[in-house]
Amino acid sequence: MKPPDYRWINKKDDLEKLAYDLSQERAFAVDLEADSLFHYQEKVCLIQLASSRFISLVDPLGIPDLTPLAPVFSNPGIQKIFHGSDYDIRSLYRDFEIEVVNLFDTELACRFLGMKQSGLNVVLKEQFDVVLDKRFQKKDWSERPLSKEMQEYAARDVQYLIPLAGKLSENLVSMGRLDWFYEDCYLISQVRYTESNHQPRFVKIKGAGRLYPRSLAILESLLSFRDGIAMKKNKPPFKILGNTALLEISTKMPRSVESLHRLGILSGRQIGMYGDDLINRVHRALEIPEADLPVFPRHTEPLHDSGYVRRLNALKQIRLNWSESLSMDAGFICNNALLNRIALNPPSTIEELAALPGFKSWQIRILGSDLIRTMHETG
Repeated sequence: MKPPDYRWINKKDDLEKLAYDLSQERAFAVDLEADSLFHYQEKVCLIQLASSRFISLVDPLGIPDLTPLAPVFSNPGIQKIFHGSDYDIRSLYRDFEIEVVNLFDTELACRFLGMKQSGLNVVLKEQFDVVLDKRFQKKDWSERPLSKEMQEYAARDVQYLIPLAGKLSENLVSMGRLDWFYEDCYLISQVRYTESNHQPRFVKIKGAGRLYPRSLAILESLLSFRDGIAMKKNKPPFKILGNTALLEISTKMPRSVESLHRLGILSGRQIGMYGDDLINRVHRALEIPEADLPVFPRHTEPLHDSGYVRRLNALKQIRLNWSESLSMDAGFICNNALLNRIALNPPSTIEELAALPGFKSWQIRILGSDLIRTMHETG
């Protein structure tokens, strides 16, 4: 496959020229590369932009101020094409305060079209018989200079997005789903990166919800220790100590370095570097009074009335019927959280249904009448 032609943008004048060139386009494709696998605080390391006429690779490490690009990203007259945009939308706003207006997410379009797999590799193979080389997917994109091979890899990721969007758009129109799709695109374009500093660290650890309060206290202390080391070394926390090891220490509660070693969950190097500190953290957490121990936050559901299960099963059957009729994934048509909300507090009108948090207009148009009728029939 012939490498795509592209421009490398790492100077202010070139960036301003690119911003002007993009402002003359009807659409451009976007992708990002970040360094979350290699650094404590992840950041955008490369922005790939492709119009129908050119491909540009913008180096935000060389030009930290990307203000010239903000107007074209927020211009409603220019379509911005991403594949799986949620992370990119959040990252662009977090790092550069760039807002995306007039989004076309090709991954989302695939889901609205009922495609079984929506990964870019699979879709490009099906649509254009193109196979992307993914060997640089987990490379450190903060490295400079980037190799020629990595630059070409990055350029290919956006090379086909505009023609792909054209094909998918035609299919959405023919299936009468373009309005549904654009409603979801607008909602995704509004997402923002948020810090969760008010929550304990353990809420993000899979399996922590099964721990007793004492173990949660130990885990929180260990996570705090790991974060401090990761920040100093500028490495992602998982490269300091893995979650599985910290969960094991939290449940087994070793009181000595020797006991920690016998668990067999850390390397000799890790124990040599962190063993004493980990054991000190365990001892301190064991001294916390019972009344001050943390508990895992849970959303408590109201007591289910006798008709709740009957209503929920009826709602799931409606969803299944529509899923088969539209050839769309059932969970994509309406997720379980929304169905639970309806079953717990059955709305009696379309207006009440539409007022429930999380419902979209296209879902109401498709499912609304059936859902309300079923709630009346099941009581």
